[in-house]
Amino acid sequence: MALDARDKEIKINSHVGYVDTGTIGEVIDIKTEYEIDWVKIDKTDLWYRSKLVEVLDKKDIKEKFTPLKDDDVDVESMKDNAFKFENMDAISGGAEGGG
Repeated sequence: MALDARDKEIKINSHVGYVDTGTIGEVIDIKTEYEIDWVKIDKTDLWYRSKLVEVLDKKDIKEKFTPLKDDDVDVESMKDNAFKFENMDAISGGAEGGG
């Protein structure tokens, strides 16, 4: 039986979040190798140690991670900010090595 970071049982089709990055997905496979439990998440198709994910309720996922609507994002402002970063002048000598 695979257990998450809070010692809750993880099952196939459980929704989990990876503690370090916040990656969220549905568990599509579970395996144990060398006494370590692993879960495979559908969104990334990667294996995660079961003790580094947390089982999430579907209700919590909908409340906390609702996708943005088009009218929630100011695209022109984002483009303007990106343009400012592209045209930023680099100042010589701003960062020096410690050797």
